[in-house]
Amino acid sequence: MKRFLLLTVLSVFAISLAACSKTDDAKSIAIVTSAAGQNDNGYNESAVDGAKKIKDEFGVDYHVVDTTDVPGALEQLAESGYELIFSLEYNFDALVNGVGGAKSIAEKYPDTTFVVFNDNPNLNEDGTVKHENVISVVFDVHESSYLAGALSVSVLENASTLFDASTYSFADLDVDGRSIGFIGGVQSNGITVFSYGFVEGINRAAADLNVNYDYYTDYSAGFGDPVSGSTISNTMYQNGVNVVYSVAGVVGDGVASKANELDRLAIQVDANKDADQPGSILTSVLKNTEVPVYQITKAFIDEKIGDLDNALSYDLDSGATGMTDLAEIEKMVTASGMTKWNEIKTYIETLATEIADGTVTVTDAQSGETLDTTTLTNVTVK
Repeated sequence: MKRFLLLTVLSVFAISLAACSKTDDAKSIAIVTSAAGQNDNGYNESAVDGAKKIKDEFGVDYHVVDTTDVPGALEQLAESGYELIFSLEYNFDALVNGVGGAKSIAEKYPDTTFVVFNDNPNLNEDGTVKHENVISVVFDVHESSYLAGALSVSVLENASTLFDASTYSFADLDVDGRSIGFIGGVQSNGITVFSYGFVEGINRAAADLNVNYDYYTDYSAGFGDPVSGSTISNTMYQNGVNVVYSVAGVVGDGVASKANELDRLAIQVDANKDADQPGSILTSVLKNTEVPVYQITKAFIDEKIGDLDNALSYDLDSGATGMTDLAEIEKMVTASGMTKWNEIKTYIETLATEIADGTVTVTDAQSGETLDTTTLTNVTVK
């Protein structure tokens, strides 16, 4: 069934999950956040911003639930009468398949539309849709991560031209400094999709510049502890890594703080966090959940949600993913380095065009693709 793209708004009810019953016939939506919570300055907060925008424009109420019991929250919200529920946690089994012999939540509540993010678990093996009332939202973050990887190599290889020598303490590229790291909250399709694109972008720029890089990964960070990010990234930086990309909620704040302490670089994710540690964050890879929350809710308001596809993908042109405008890191570039800096930005824009026109295809873990490491001609995965 085709599901057309539009969304509606909600109003935040400061009530506990136990008291989340919907008490009137007015349209309202609910958001179940991921483990990082609604004040994560990124992925969850952006979704809530979409709900606020809908509320301001259309008067639709919204309720936000922070919980570790995602299936319980989904059932209680559906039972309470919410007709549109966004679930931001990577937790789909009870919703789509059912657990312990129980019916799936989607089957129990056929009049509720559930929206999940970062994967498409709602498909049978033959590719048919399991539940018409489940919408899967994926962001083409593999593409924006590709650009971030290419940017990382381009900046490191030209650091002496771009920056004053006293600004950063990069590990020597000719010793062990041609090293870049990635920290993920867990190892899942929703996280490796960033990593695969990132390392492919590293490989592209390294090949274009005829250099070789090492790629360090850690998928054990979780999403809620900045100290974890500081600890893991410190180990990477001590091993010669010069840029660390974190896709792990507020763990990334610890990575950015450590980058600032050691005069290295970090890459953040979800929202524009470049100014959180000015000069220490190379860029932020955006996953703007505000866009799909607004659009899908608008469709719900207009009673056109049944026209939407069951799988919605947001690419670089959608405004839901991409990189930041690099304005913060550009402040660190010296006057003599601006010519090279502009060349790098043009190079990144060219890569974005190649992705858009299909010249470059980036591995997409969200659609079940796996990374063929033999294609990484100029990168060694550690």
